[in-house]
Amino acid sequence: MSGRPPQRPLRIGIVCPYSFDVPGGVQFHVRDLAEALMARGHTVSVLAPADEDTPVPPYMTAAGRAVPVRYNGSVARLTFGPVTAARVRKWLSAGRFDVLHLHEPVTPSLSMLALWIAEGPVVATFHTSQERSRSLQVAYPLVRQSLEKISARIAVSEDARRTLVEHLGGDAVVIPNGVYVDTFASAVPDPRWTGTAEAPTVAFLGRIDEARKGLPVLLGAVREVLATHPGTRFLVAGRGETGPEEARELLGDAADAVEFLGGVSDEDKARLLASVDVYVAPQTGGESFGIVLVEAMSAGAAVVASDLGAFSRVLDDGTAGVLFRTGDSAALADTLVRVLDDPELRRTVVARAREVVRRYDWSTVTDQVLTVYEMAVAGRDAPVGEDPSSLRGARLLDLRRGRGEDR
Repeated sequence: MSGRPPQRPLRIGIVCPYSFDVPGGVQFHVRDLAEALMARGHTVSVLAPADEDTPVPPYMTAAGRAVPVRYNGSVARLTFGPVTAARVRKWLSAGRFDVLHLHEPVTPSLSMLALWIAEGPVVATFHTSQERSRSLQVAYPLVRQSLEKISARIAVSEDARRTLVEHLGGDAVVIPNGVYVDTFASAVPDPRWTGTAEAPTVAFLGRIDEARKGLPVLLGAVREVLATHPGTRFLVAGRGETGPEEARELLGDAADAVEFLGGVSDEDKARLLASVDVYVAPQTGGESFGIVLVEAMSAGAAVVASDLGAFSRVLDDGTAGVLFRTGDSAALADTLVRVLDDPELRRTVVARAREVVRRYDWSTVTDQVLTVYEMAVAGRDAPVGEDPSSLRGARLLDLRRGRGEDR
């Protein structure tokens, strides 16, 4: 139960820039935040890109088809243009929101359009972490004036906050991504994935053909781990075109130890993380938080992760997990062997992780987000409306449509 005093119910509009056709971390965060807020008695509407035939929850409005765009070392599915802007206007007008919550408002998609169009209490959450960002440098002139409309800013980590400060100016309160900790803590292990002393299981979860997720780093460690623990099974869950053929080409017969599970449901993800001895996060960069680390920690897996700043902070500087040198397969192999050889080490980091994860539970995170909402709406009686100056942006988009650039 929340320790917050009673609060008047709010009408909250949340905008997600990334498509629910291929959901990822930001989409899951938006979904879970919306549901956590509704559980508190607030009215929530989410606007997000999605095809007409994509199943979405009843509180979500699909804003239409998105197109794949390279962004932050990944491929994001975004939507933009005058048709999309018209949908944003219609959604805002119908919603009469007390507060508008935009995620990644400088990404050229729905959130940027909503920031141009809206006027009133606006909260923005920044997820991206990058030391150098050409995309932010390009986007900044487009949104510089609009950024002044934001009443309150949230960053999901210190890394995301640093990116915001260095590239866009201003500051933000850090509120981490949320996890339903008890859902993972109570997940029942699955015999298919449960390890033994002779055959421990090591899991990886992420887009397997996205280089920064680090699957090649893990595959490069397989042979050395098998040399001392020949029964080890490496369970790889996630979508992508990379698969057994590439692993066989790299590892030869050692590829038999690698099992590609494909995409898994939320329920199977929790069971997988509750079953394995070790969860490996070998990402090489571009991570501002590391939500899957918190999920694995909640489920009771010992976490081994690259020593990215964001991961180190989630793992409490290495007390709630074990860190290895980023991008170094040999260092990962040595670390995995050490962790598999030392049951007491695994018990110690898992016990510490169970304490650490409570700060990321949605009960805590939702309280923090609602506090920001209260600051944004304080002293304002009118709902979020349309900024009259946004009509200039509409004319610009009409010119883009005339050049065939609308999607």
